[in-house]
Amino acid sequence: MNINQLFEMQRELDSYIEKEHGLEDADLFHKKIMALLVEVGELANETRCFKFWSTKPSSEKSIILEEFVDGVHFILSLGINIGIQHFELRGANYAEKDVTKQFLEIYTAINDFGSRRSVTEYDQLVHQYFYLGELLGFSHEEVVKAYKQKNEVNYQRQQEGY
Repeated sequence: MNINQLFEMQRELDSYIEKEHGLEDADLFHKKIMALLVEVGELANETRCFKFWSTKPSSEKSIILEEFVDGVHFILSLGINIGIQHFELRGANYAEKDVTKQFLEIYTAINDFGSRRSVTEYDQLVHQYFYLGELLGFSHEEVVKAYKQKNEVNYQRQQEGY
């Protein structure tokens, strides 16, 4: 996956949003951390992986993918926020196979990154998140395509006063 192409698209979207809302000089780091936490919760809710009390199935794959990509937007934006210019996405080979536990790993990674703002914690967050995508059955090609589609939607929403 060419994640650097997505970084460039996100950089342009962030710049557009910040200019439109007069936020060019604002420190949005913690707001983006909070937004990512919320998006991960929305993703978990659509998978229903933790809802042991319910027999209702998870949402359709397309809905789960869209929620996953919402998280990708904020993860990329946070990387830009700490000055990431180039990122190498390696194949993750984590042992965890339980989706619920992987969500918890991601929450931990978000909190660690939010506390330290370091490249090391960012790298861990990105790889943990994309590993979750693999556990959910998403190919890198599906993620890139869905990201590009959602990026267009995000621009449209901004133009409509979202």
